[in-house]
Amino acid sequence: MDATSLASLWAFVALLIFFGVLIYLKVPGKIGSALDGKVAEIEAELSEAKRLREEAANLLAAYKQKATDAELEAQSIVAEAKQLADIATAEANKALDELIVRRTKSAEAKIAQAEAQAVAEVRARAADVAVAAAEKLLAAKMTGKAGEAFVAKGIAEVAGKLN
Repeated sequence: MDATSLASLWAFVALLIFFGVLIYLKVPGKIGSALDGKVAEIEAELSEAKRLREEAANLLAAYKQKATDAELEAQSIVAEAKQLADIATAEANKALDELIVRRTKSAEAKIAQAEAQAVAEVRARAADVAVAAAEKLLAAKMTGKAGEAFVAKGIAEVAGKLN
């Protein structure tokens, strides 16, 4: 055996001793249990991530439902407000129509009153003019005491009939 082969033999023997010591000290078991612990830790993290994902999905679905409900409620509120606005507009139009009718009747009544007053004034003035004209005519045609009495009586009759 030459020196190289001898060195290789001793290196091989040292390697076997090294592996023997590792097995004696149960290093492979410790490495396996460490790897098993790491695997268990990774599995726990994965299950936690899966649980968090499901929880997030549930929250997302709940928020989508709330958003849909809020949209429906908003549409309902808008529809109700529109209906109330239509009712208020109809009531305002009705009140305006009633006000116009009342004002028209009031104006017509004032016009009728003014017309009646104007007719009465014209009649009174016409009566006064007729009395004065009759008085002048009678005074010119009748003279003396009998004429004055007749004129006074005629004036009283005409005034009574015209008023």
